[in-house]
Amino acid sequence: MSGGFEDLVAANQKFADSFSLKGFDGVAKAGVAVVTCMDSRIDPLGMIGLKPGDAKIFRNPGGRVDNSALEALVLATHLLGVERVLVVPHTRCAMASKSQQELRQVIGESAGQDASWQSFHVIEDQLDALAQDVAKVRSHPLISDRIKVAGFLYDVDTGLLNQHQ
Repeated sequence: MSGGFEDLVAANQKFADSFSLKGFDGVAKAGVAVVTCMDSRIDPLGMIGLKPGDAKIFRNPGGRVDNSALEALVLATHLLGVERVLVVPHTRCAMASKSQQELRQVIGESAGQDASWQSFHVIEDQLDALAQDVAKVRSHPLISDRIKVAGFLYDVDTGLLNQHQ
């Protein structure tokens, strides 16, 4: 095997040796879905005391409820046992601390080519964006009013969730 993935494949073998979800139907055992950022400081299951199989996780830059997240939530609430949705952006997020121009410049320099054409979904006001995202889920015509939806800001320095919506 080549390509620089040997350590990950070896770790996967150890994981598979004690794999416990064989035959699992994919339904969220705790009835929870989390929309959060792709940031590696976030452990979406651990931060709310859950384990694999308990929740559906949707991650993207900034933890935004975009069309893909809404699609996932519609499926999760109708097919996969989700009854509660947490929308969880976080502190010190690059998407909320850098401008479109700054991201284009940094990415362009890293890529060694012009990135001025690339759109990044920067967040000017995180709490306002969180309120909008929670409202998108609550008002979606295919997500029942019975589904509980809440917005939290995750603090990457303390591990605490702070409810805002």
